[in-house]
Amino acid sequence: MLIELSINDFAIIDRLNVRFGTGLSALTGETGAGKSILVDALGAVLGDRVGVDVIRTGATSAKIDATFDISAIQDRPELAAALDEFGVETEEGLLILSREIQSNGRSGARVNGRAATATTLARFGRLLVDIHGQSDHLSLLRPAEHLDILDRFAGLLEARDAVGAKVRELAAIRRRLNDLLGSERERAQRADLLRFQVDEIRSAELSIREEDDLQAERTILMNAGRLAQDSALAHALLTGEGDEVTEPAMRPAVVLLRESLAHLSAIAEIDASCRSLAARLEEIVYLVEDVATDARSYHEQIDADPRRLEQVEDRLATLKSLQRKYGATVADIIEFGEAAASELAAIVGGDDEIGILRQREAALLPDLGDMARDLSEARRAGGERLASEVEAAIADLKMGTARFSVSVTQEPDEQGVPIIGDEGESRLVAISATGADRVEFLIAPNAGEALKPLARIASGGEMARLMLALKSILSAADATPSLIFDEVDVGIGGRSGQVVGEKLWELSRDHQVLVITHLPQIAAFATSHFRIAKRERDGRVISDLTALNPTERIDELAAMLNGLPLTEASVVNAREMADRVTSWKGRTERTSQLVSREDDGH
Repeated sequence: MLIELSINDFAIIDRLNVRFGTGLSALTGETGAGKSILVDALGAVLGDRVGVDVIRTGATSAKIDATFDISAIQDRPELAAALDEFGVETEEGLLILSREIQSNGRSGARVNGRAATATTLARFGRLLVDIHGQSDHLSLLRPAEHLDILDRFAGLLEARDAVGAKVRELAAIRRRLNDLLGSERERAQRADLLRFQVDEIRSAELSIREEDDLQAERTILMNAGRLAQDSALAHALLTGEGDEVTEPAMRPAVVLLRESLAHLSAIAEIDASCRSLAARLEEIVYLVEDVATDARSYHEQIDADPRRLEQVEDRLATLKSLQRKYGATVADIIEFGEAAASELAAIVGGDDEIGILRQREAALLPDLGDMARDLSEARRAGGERLASEVEAAIADLKMGTARFSVSVTQEPDEQGVPIIGDEGESRLVAISATGADRVEFLIAPNAGEALKPLARIASGGEMARLMLALKSILSAADATPSLIFDEVDVGIGGRSGQVVGEKLWELSRDHQVLVITHLPQIAAFATSHFRIAKRERDGRVISDLTALNPTERIDELAAMLNGLPLTEASVVNAREMADRVTSWKGRTERTSQLVSREDDGH
């Protein structure tokens, strides 16, 4: 609920800070004192569009802060979602909305100190406050709200949630079917392409190291002659064998090493310190002989095979062709082939899944249709009860013989769900998470007029009283915690004012209600009473708001009854009115308690 409103330099309001409590609060004062300005300021902090003309003359900006206690409602889904979406953290359940309008045309907004936009303020404001009367901030004029109100009134939220769960299941099935089906021609073409790609890659029988091995083999084959010549020469130089030794005087390396070993061995027989030297040379001789043997073996393996070179070149060309199509490396080609095989399997195997999904869809549609039909029937029954109660409330408010109706309609949709009609006929209707119905409140304010949507009927005081009639019926179903009625008494007299006051007080048992009124018959029902008055300060007119104590409240009611100066008779009449209202409240409370105990079985 709204617990505090702070206004600075807004219109004729200089500085104003007012705290509100629960129940019904009345704001009274002479015409032009600033009562509606207070509502305009609240509208501004709730996201209404405002211009620089609202800034008090001589000031550079106007500032409004509204503090709400949301501890009892912050777990409600819509409010919780808004808090989470904008990253707003509440401390002790307090939510502070702020709006500043600067003379340069800029406007600033904050939610609990975090920078925001007017749209953000409006998002929170819509969940916290309804202003009825001279503002268009009327949730009951938004057809989108009517479905929620009817479902809350008729206790159908649980049934609606069950329908929503089935609708989401159906939507998931259809999304998967669309993914699988797509265009039949496109799917067939895609399958052909994938099949070709998979076959081409699989037939290549690739291995990760193959390209490197082929490149190395090709290099050897291309240089076979040179490799054979060099290996033969190396063997000849080491051993002296072969035709490659062209110098007759050249002695082989192995022969020279063995002669050197014989000399060192002879020395080692005399000088033991040379034994290690001889041993080391002996190891070298063995190693050189091994190298000579390996060089001969290598030479014998070298084969200048043009056919093999051609085969290697062809294989490398195949790999290059695959790389141009499927990836830069052999590993990329293999990975591409595996992915293509998986996609092909999904397309080929999708026919089985399509069949299963279609069976699930076929089984789900009639069940969902039955649930939607039952929900629609319950809504129509609830709408009839709601219409009857609203018409009775309108009559209580002396608004004539206005007719009220709840329109529950459905729209045809070839892709919708089957609904069985009263005559047994089946028709396909559109379905959403809220069911198959479009709900709208209709009213004919005067006898003989046709029913019309609420948004098209008269505004002003008549609209405010109509909203009061609706709110008095929907109070338990309406989740908006704070309701404000501006000039709800326009065009009605004292007798009707008594009934309006009763309705407002009854409404305040489930909501915080703030009413701006000129009628003492309405103000007398208030739990808290505030007087707005103009006064002059430093040559300028400003508005002040005063919370009235019991004595001041009687004087204010007397002034509203008979004007100023106060007379003894007007004060007596005001006191009698207040006593009569207190007595009525007591009787109503006792009756409500008796009814409650009877409902509880006591």
